[in-house]
Amino acid sequence: MGTRAVVISEFGGPEVLELRDVERRSPGPGEVLVRVHASGTNPVEAKIRQGVAIPGLPLPTVLGGDVSGVVEEVGDGVSDLDPGDEVYYTPELTSGSGSYAEYAVASAAIVAPKPANLSHVEAAAIPLAGGTAWEAIVRRLAVRPGETVLVHAGAGGVGSFAVQFAVAAGARVLATAGPDNQGLLRELGAVPIDYTRADPVEVALEHTDGGGVDAVLDLLGGENVVASATATRPFGRIATVLAPSGELAPLYQRNQTLHGIMLTRERERLTEMAPLFERGKVRSIVADVLPLDDVRRAHERLDSGHGAGKTILRIG
Repeated sequence: MGTRAVVISEFGGPEVLELRDVERRSPGPGEVLVRVHASGTNPVEAKIRQGVAIPGLPLPTVLGGDVSGVVEEVGDGVSDLDPGDEVYYTPELTSGSGSYAEYAVASAAIVAPKPANLSHVEAAAIPLAGGTAWEAIVRRLAVRPGETVLVHAGAGGVGSFAVQFAVAAGARVLATAGPDNQGLLRELGAVPIDYTRADPVEVALEHTDGGGVDAVLDLLGGENVVASATATRPFGRIATVLAPSGELAPLYQRNQTLHGIMLTRERERLTEMAPLFERGKVRSIVADVLPLDDVRRAHERLDSGHGAGKTILRIG
């Protein structure tokens, strides 16, 4: 049976994204077939498309790291999901069954019930970016009430969730963004820092009487990780989703812990997050909603590297 999906057969610019008719897979043992209603778009997908993130990825492939949809079929051995269940998850990026498609097959072990109060568009913004933020803020940095946290790039996909998770944990949050997104950071509960007008390290030290913040989520990587170390107190914690560079001596001189965050796929993390969305403590930041055949325009926005929130593809 045929279905539609966005396929890349070579690496390159947004023009390599092609909407095609493809064969619809059936779920194997331990798998589910999901009718995709909405898909998030993420910077990592643009990097994969360019041949930067996974240069050895077998082609052709279907991109997409966020699914919100409805279970269509279940494979042998799946007893905890049923056809008709509303679910969300983030596919393995190398699976070839990404979310830019009308149907996707996934291991049932990484698929979770969708937050009941959210639309598919809202839920599709969460799995990859929200999961990364949860892994960093809740699991690895273990942010506690009364702590001060600095989030670099707080208005983006991961950053906007990280700010909200840290606020919900009872922390005081400082977050950086450009001038256009200062208002959003305030809405999310953060003290905004316009990185074009002020040095985030100096602001962080000012807000902590020179002692440094308790924890940092660095979403920029490179030498910014070292800068983050100078903004963090002795025995403080830093998490980064990108490779650090430069002289890392300040980390050990201050007895700091550096966490590298590479998201693994699992149901439990999605289940842990869901109550905060269902209780209205955290929300998705959706910048725009486009049809699947406008996927190239979504990737042009990803390539620009700017903007708040997520662009969502509405599929079903």
